[in-house]
Amino acid sequence: MDALAWQEVIGAIGLFALVITVLALVIREVAKTLRAKAAIARDNDYRELAKRSTAAEEAVEAKLTGIDTRMAGLEERLAAIEHILKDVE
Repeated sequence: MDALAWQEVIGAIGLFALVITVLALVIREVAKTLRAKAAIARDNDYRELAKRSTAAEEAVEAKLTGIDTRMAGLEERLAAIEHILKDVE
């Protein structure tokens, strides 16, 4: 092989290395972008889950407040019944 052939081989190898490097960088950046999008989607899912959880807790709290009110009414009526029974004895 003459000197020109070696220069072509070295140039081809250099060009090949450059193409591989550029492709590797592009693939890495695309992967970073996809991971970032997945993280954002996951965060949005967690945010939605937290909103639903908060709404469920508020509904349970409202129900417990209603139950507490009814229990207070039952305690008053039970006390009245006990008072009546003591008067009857």
